[in-house]
Amino acid sequence: MSDFATRVQGLRPELLRYARHQLRQDIWAEDAVSETVLAALERPQAFQGGSQLKTWLVGILKHKVIDQIRRHRREFALPSRDDADESQDLDELLFHPDGHWREMPADWGQPGPALQQRQFLTVLDACIERLPGQQGRIFLMREWLELETEEICKETGVSATNLFVLLHRARLRLRECLQIHWFAPAAGR
Repeated sequence: MSDFATRVQGLRPELLRYARHQLRQDIWAEDAVSETVLAALERPQAFQGGSQLKTWLVGILKHKVIDQIRRHRREFALPSRDDADESQDLDELLFHPDGHWREMPADWGQPGPALQQRQFLTVLDACIERLPGQQGRIFLMREWLELETEEICKETGVSATNLFVLLHRARLRLRECLQIHWFAPAAGR
């Protein structure tokens, strides 16, 4: 096996983790990663070294994930009543009936340096994994796959208004999770 193939295969677990976050189906994630690895190994000359190998592979993987979403569009779960109930509970937990925060969010200072820490990324991944099904999928479609509103609405069958509500709630959940598991002084880092 060439050095390039070894490096590509070495990144497979990380690529699989990203694909699982988005697709929430192990078999679809495995297909997307396999297609990514195959595409990279079929055309190693396409990697020019202008970026890191991982960045290049993630770029390919994004397209393969979108292909899987399109291929399995009808099989993606619709939001369950539990998702809606959980969102209502979150709103009541965080906000007064008049819409103001019950407790103002903590000042995180400059979170940029935390993004460089592997431990932070592990906590962020765990928080993303805890997002309810459709919220998590839509959040990742927007923030990780960088899809436009129209495309996300088309792929998921939700209205633009509902999309923005789901994104807002996903961000609230992530803020709450990160506050508890990373930014809280007692987080024990």
